[in-house]
Amino acid sequence: MKHTLHMLALAFSIGTGHTASADTFQTGMRNIAIKDGNTERPLEGILWYPAEADAAVSKQHSNAVWIGVEAAKDADAVAGSYPLVVLSHGMYGNARNQNWLADELGQEGYVALSLNHPGTSTWLRDPDHARELWERPKDVSRAIDFALSDSELSALINPERIFMAGHSLGGMTAVQLAGGRQDLAQTDTICAADPSELICSIIELWQLGKTPEDRAEMAKDLSDPRLKGIAVLDLGGTQTFSAESLGAIDTPMFVLGAPKDVQGSLNLDVESRALMAQLPSGIASYLEPATLAHFDMLGTCSDIAIPILEEEAKGDGMICIDGTGERVADHTIVADALLAFFAQQ
Repeated sequence: MKHTLHMLALAFSIGTGHTASADTFQTGMRNIAIKDGNTERPLEGILWYPAEADAAVSKQHSNAVWIGVEAAKDADAVAGSYPLVVLSHGMYGNARNQNWLADELGQEGYVALSLNHPGTSTWLRDPDHARELWERPKDVSRAIDFALSDSELSALINPERIFMAGHSLGGMTAVQLAGGRQDLAQTDTICAADPSELICSIIELWQLGKTPEDRAEMAKDLSDPRLKGIAVLDLGGTQTFSAESLGAIDTPMFVLGAPKDVQGSLNLDVESRALMAQLPSGIASYLEPATLAHFDMLGTCSDIAIPILEEEAKGDGMICIDGTGERVADHTIVADALLAFFAQQ
């Protein structure tokens, strides 16, 4: 299993002829722009897909901090009908964060589409886009619309097997897509009692729900019934959801908690464990590997990553704590669990 993250790619065409078994796929990749009517919120990402086993691969998205993935840039796709997985990154992350997972999905016969969410991604921090947090789940639905309508891409997608996975803030996005609805009055009470709560600092940073119009948008049902399974990877923001909406979710879910106590870890008792406690019985499965930390959902770090990150911005080195060999092992655990979950749906 090949793992990790970061950089960019280009155009792709559908290969002709035969199909291949899952264990003979190489992963192809290209950059993608979502073409739709929402020109005020341009949406871009990376497409990953099954390519021929003998497709020429090269290191992608590699630099001094991140170990890149081996993928076939702009290779032809192997014709077939594949499940689609849309990937949603965390706070100030980007479409490259789960490249290790997208690469594995491509090898196993999936199409993956990882997004850059405007306003909350590494290079896209427009404050108005960040404030419009309700647009994040709509980004995922827009990506699905595009995948099913684009003449070339739709030929590769099985519309009955569409999934998504979200990490951290992307996990909040995932819960919204499953039918979780945000309860701003509940969050107001929490923040009045303890403004130090993580969600409260994010509300202030992005000025979330500060107008009646914004509160109404945030409280809407943003679920997408086309999703047959949703993976929630060490989410943040469970406290924003009403218990009633969580208890009514009927989309199968896989919930992952990261219990390893390192800098940047989340409180599972108010996040992943609390989410599981409020979901209907039997609708979700839960995994909490003892070795897993919050930032292990990012790519594999180089041996010199931490000092480089610390020099650029004090404190950023935390994203690469135990980020080399231990992270590769954790990637294997998570990828195996996700593949098993998607296969069951």
